[in-house]
Amino acid sequence: MIGGIEVKVCGLTRSEDAEVAALAGADFLGFIFYPKSPRGLSLEQFEALMPQLPDLPKVAVTVAPGEALVDSLEALGFEYFQIHYPLDTGSLAREWSERLTPSKLWLAPKIGPNDSLDEVSLQYADTWLMDAYRKDAYGGTGETGDWVSFREISEKYPEKLWTLAGGLGPGNVADAVRRTGAERVDLNSGVEISPGIKDRNKLFQVKEALEKFNSGDF
Repeated sequence: MIGGIEVKVCGLTRSEDAEVAALAGADFLGFIFYPKSPRGLSLEQFEALMPQLPDLPKVAVTVAPGEALVDSLEALGFEYFQIHYPLDTGSLAREWSERLTPSKLWLAPKIGPNDSLDEVSLQYADTWLMDAYRKDAYGGTGETGDWVSFREISEKYPEKLWTLAGGLGPGNVADAVRRTGAERVDLNSGVEISPGIKDRNKLFQVKEALEKFNSGDF
């Protein structure tokens, strides 16, 4: 936790970047299992990384996974499962919840400008993530999310833990927290040199920015 804000560093592909993320105050390490992502890992690649990773909770990030993939990720010992999905497949959220339990499930529906969250689905996960919307992608685009909508929905459903994602980095993370009231942020492209390769300086600059925000020096 940095300055009272929980931090997840996502899209990790190297053990050295995971170590730096831990040193910079990350609470969670995120690994993507989606072939279309430039940061995507195979199960075998992650298994090779495992012995070298810091002792922090690990989040498996997927897009509408099938049962076989969920089985494999569970077997690898992931503590949390972040699932992105299009709204028209939202009925699967119940199945994921029953399988993984709401406490382990982080749901990240793809909510467009004219879409709204199905309130019934809120029961299926304790944690929700809002990322920048792009029709052809599921996060990791570097685009800034809709901070106004994030604040509105997180205040409407305060019983859930809402995670802010989308283009967050040293230059905007403190302002994003101030404007949205987010208690958890998800860092990815905004702290990279190139896709999957994290920037040590940017990670520590995020740490500094959040600490300054927490102290009121912002």
